[in-house]
Amino acid sequence: MDAEKRKRYEHIAEELVRLTGGRNNILGVAHCATRLRLVLEDNDKVDTRAIEEVDLVKGVFVAGDQLQIIFGAGLVNDVCQVLADSIHMDSMSLGDLKSKANKRMNPLQRAVKALSDVFIEIMPGILAAALLTGLSSVLGNIDFVQNNDTLYGLSRLINISSGAIFGFLPLCVAYSTVKRFGGRPIMGIVIGCIMLTSSLADAGAAAQGTVEVTTLHIFGLPVDLIGFQGGIIVALLIGIVTAKLDIFFEKKVPEVIRLLVSPLLTTLVSSFLLFMIIGPVGRGLANGITVALVWMTQHLGVFGYAVFSGVQQLIVITGLHHVFGAIESQLLVDTGRNFLNPLMSVAIIAQGGAVLGYLVRNLKDAKAKELCIPSFISVLFGITEPALFGVNLRYRYPIIGGCLGGAVGGAIVYFTDLAALGFGTTVVPGIALTDPTNNGYVSYIIAHVAAVAAGFIFAFLIGIAFDRGNKGAKAVSLETAESEKEVSVSQASETAEQDMKEELPEEILAFASGEFVGIEKVNDPTFSQKVLGDGVAILPAEGKIYAPTDCTVEMVMDTRHALGLRTKAGNGLLLHVGIDTVQLGGKYFQVHVKEGQNLKAGDGILDFDKDKIAGEGYDTAACLIFTEPLEGVHADRETERTVAVGDKIAVLTK
Repeated sequence: MDAEKRKRYEHIAEELVRLTGGRNNILGVAHCATRLRLVLEDNDKVDTRAIEEVDLVKGVFVAGDQLQIIFGAGLVNDVCQVLADSIHMDSMSLGDLKSKANKRMNPLQRAVKALSDVFIEIMPGILAAALLTGLSSVLGNIDFVQNNDTLYGLSRLINISSGAIFGFLPLCVAYSTVKRFGGRPIMGIVIGCIMLTSSLADAGAAAQGTVEVTTLHIFGLPVDLIGFQGGIIVALLIGIVTAKLDIFFEKKVPEVIRLLVSPLLTTLVSSFLLFMIIGPVGRGLANGITVALVWMTQHLGVFGYAVFSGVQQLIVITGLHHVFGAIESQLLVDTGRNFLNPLMSVAIIAQGGAVLGYLVRNLKDAKAKELCIPSFISVLFGITEPALFGVNLRYRYPIIGGCLGGAVGGAIVYFTDLAALGFGTTVVPGIALTDPTNNGYVSYIIAHVAAVAAGFIFAFLIGIAFDRGNKGAKAVSLETAESEKEVSVSQASETAEQDMKEELPEEILAFASGEFVGIEKVNDPTFSQKVLGDGVAILPAEGKIYAPTDCTVEMVMDTRHALGLRTKAGNGLLLHVGIDTVQLGGKYFQVHVKEGQNLKAGDGILDFDKDKIAGEGYDTAACLIFTEPLEGVHADRETERTVAVGDKIAVLTK
């Protein structure tokens, strides 16, 4: 690094230290192929807008409790080293930085993040179930549908599909939890099957007393053979235990008998703990909370109503909300009116308001729209799992806003003496159950509008004061073309630029076999929002990557998942395999080239174990970013389709 560049980078480092809250606020420094990553003591001290204006910075966002500043391939290495030197701190590996970030979080934050990690994995299934449930509810209330054999049949199939997904949700949670905590995912499926086996009494029926429950006595302790339908918290806890046991036995059991004995011991011990300890404790805790909430509504007036509707959705997280069905049934028998139904309904719609509050604060984030809009639609039909697990718990402050909004709705339910004449449906379909006494329909609408508005306002206002790092990944490209050219284009490319007329246009060929898509469809905001530049991606069918054109290897990341390439005409490319695969530290990757090596189009670059990477929860999309095109050069992309290695996918031309 020459003196002039180092002086420039030192000035950048000085600005970054100042804008991130000073030396004492920086706990760790690392970098990946394109981003400088910092773990900070207090994210509130960061001035992200000012950092976006710092020389050479292409974007800044916070993700996974790391401040990530985008510089681009090659450049970030030097900036990171200069920054680390300036604050007298060694540059860390990505694994060490992740550990440092986790240590910075308090136990509650770590628990919430783990919960988010688990549910984001299975969110597509939850969304599908929620929307199918809403559709089934609407169709079930249309006489024409019920009287037409074909439409009735389709309605029934939709109902069965949605019910099946939610019915087996604990299995999905157990699978995702075991995977999140390092165990083999199949062991999560196994314990999930045990939780829901037909050999156990159905949890909902047992709660209502409509099924006989068998009780075993083991070591003098009673063990009720009741299934764990809806037992989300139990599934989370047993998933963690199963993952730890699987890791333990895989290490301790001799290899010669490991395949047979390790899964046997994991399943046996997990099952024993499920029925003897984890299941009863989880059920007892949730049931105790439920009884306390119902008691408050009956004895504490408006305060009890507000508290119930404020925290009722937290009971949904435990999966024990089905207990309310038995209580609602008894209320209808005793009084003919069910005041719990509208309380639960306003609690639900308030969480939808919180989703909208988060969405408005992140309108520029395409991923926020993708998740929030279907989540809110499902809330309208009384299904909150997508909103709770996909948005509100994941980003923390919306769940607070939703609970406060629910409390407001609950108070209105009390003052208007709102009640239902049945149970089972809420929010939009639930208005059909409303007791019309004392303008019940008008009161129902007012309570729900107030709840959704309060949820929105509280989430929006709390979000303003909340740690800006919880907004999620968002980046803005601000670097000028002049600074990009000055730092990024090497002397070799400058020479090549003189002969550009002869070298352009340059064909970019498929660097892997698979599904060719635009970079906009990649599940990473830095790539999809083109912070580093335009590009293309391939969803690879196998774990092999080839040279996309005649080029020179300029940079190979030590984590082996990304390389910097320079074409003959001087255009800079970044080849990046997988999303966040830098966290693997090079595991499952094998690079066949070295820096400075000249390649021909189609030469092998690297191999990777696609199945194992996907098995650890990483997206395997392979991205090619045109990070440093020469002045005036742009990419003309081919149509999206299935491609084989060597097929033309783009042309770099003026």
